[in-house]
Amino acid sequence: MKTEPSNDLAATRRDTLKTAASLAVLATRAAVPVAASTASIAVAAGAAAAQPAAKSISSPTEPATGITMYPGYARTIAQMGYVWGWPMVNMLNRNARITQAPRPGLLGGILPAAPPGQVGMLHDYIEPSETFVTCPNQDVVYGLGFFSLDEEPVIAQVPDFGDRFWVYAMYDARTDQFGHLGKPYNSKPGFYLLVGPRWTGLKPAGVTDIIRCPTALANAIPRIFQDDTPEDKRAIQSAINQVVFYPLKDFTGQMKTIEWAKLPNIPAPPAEGGEGGETRWVVPEKFFDQFGMVIDTVDPLPGEEALYGQFRLLLDAASKDPELKKVLVATAVETEEKVIQPFFQWKHNGRPAGNGWNRSTNNAQFGIDYFNRTGTSKSNMFDNRPSETQYFYTDNDGSGAELSGANNYEITFPAGQEPPVNGFWSLTLYNDKHLFHANDLKRYSLGTKNKNLKRNADGSLTLHAGAKSPGADKQANWLPAPGGKFSLYIRAYWGQGGHPRWLVEAAGHSEGRVRHKLHPPKGGQ
Repeated sequence: MKTEPSNDLAATRRDTLKTAASLAVLATRAAVPVAASTASIAVAAGAAAAQPAAKSISSPTEPATGITMYPGYARTIAQMGYVWGWPMVNMLNRNARITQAPRPGLLGGILPAAPPGQVGMLHDYIEPSETFVTCPNQDVVYGLGFFSLDEEPVIAQVPDFGDRFWVYAMYDARTDQFGHLGKPYNSKPGFYLLVGPRWTGLKPAGVTDIIRCPTALANAIPRIFQDDTPEDKRAIQSAINQVVFYPLKDFTGQMKTIEWAKLPNIPAPPAEGGEGGETRWVVPEKFFDQFGMVIDTVDPLPGEEALYGQFRLLLDAASKDPELKKVLVATAVETEEKVIQPFFQWKHNGRPAGNGWNRSTNNAQFGIDYFNRTGTSKSNMFDNRPSETQYFYTDNDGSGAELSGANNYEITFPAGQEPPVNGFWSLTLYNDKHLFHANDLKRYSLGTKNKNLKRNADGSLTLHAGAKSPGADKQANWLPAPGGKFSLYIRAYWGQGGHPRWLVEAAGHSEGRVRHKLHPPKGGQ
């Protein structure tokens, strides 16, 4: 195979982080000569001013091993480790399950899956019975695959999607997105090579570009918009059939095609109990058995070296003391209940947007924002980054009362005030598990994809949510809700900035019903 010099001349994120860390006096001893040499140049430049010689910068002392760690200290470090590491252990376990698939296809006829280095694709909207991830949506056709990019680079094949909205969201082990592939970035059809932080090969002839992931573990979730008509469900198939990911060794320079709708289903292994909700991807009792793999395979971000030192000390001490290991397990169980579970409430996700709504913050580009990274991983993992999607969500009405299917809610967008997007928007209704509520209409979201929505005489759009139909004349605009708690979730794909004025209120059709209002979010970005 012919090769050409790589255009990927920028330093890798891993190298950049090491340099930044050394300047912050947190690096390894290997970085000291660089810092000292820089200081010497500064001194030489200012010799005429008789400046004093710069002192050599030394590395900080590492935590001492061989200590007898007492339970109170262990609990403190273990709780931080659990919050910090929860998203990454989550990723490890999703990877382990999905890559058991013997070939690309649908696990149990529901969930796309594939062996390492490949992607499985749906050929229609996701089934409402899926529990792999919370807050799915039925505006796009999804794909899913996991990679070990230092072991095997992967080709991401991009067909010609025409005017259709699409994005390949690719995530590192921390759940931050890497690379920019999609309509918002004017990406061209072709072949894109995904590589890990330590890959040093040449770009093969015929490859459009190289996209480097900062961690070896990565996954991809293609999203391709599809409207609600039978015609579009047929029209999208030719493009979807060329959404194919595969190991570099299989690259020929020719577009590969898989007819996803015709593949036989893959028997699904039993899932870890989710008690009617999302699959239980993090098991507190097993967390610290997996935690060491995370800190061994994910390089620290600048400033995180101190955390890594404490985490390694904790694991070392627990490995030599069975009673201390029990303290770690008990801390994990307690932290899951008292710290992780509350993230499932939308008021604890992102920033308040006013009147009971919250909006996503730093989604898929979390960095050291542990609050939002862990909160998103618990409540709605695999968000798109803000340049691709803005999210607004709520569990409550304007008075603070929980949304309930016992009420009939009206969601009104004034004329010209639907979410401003270049892509599409939707309103999705979720049950108290952040999953779809099964209903006879098989309807879970409304928005751009729907071609039969009825607008009011003044041009405004009113959508309805509740357990009971608002009436035959309004049924096309109705999202069926469970009888109890539910939440509302607005997506604005490829937003134009800001957000519209929304009005959400309980219509109060039942006798004696108290009228509730869920006011719109305030402000813009």
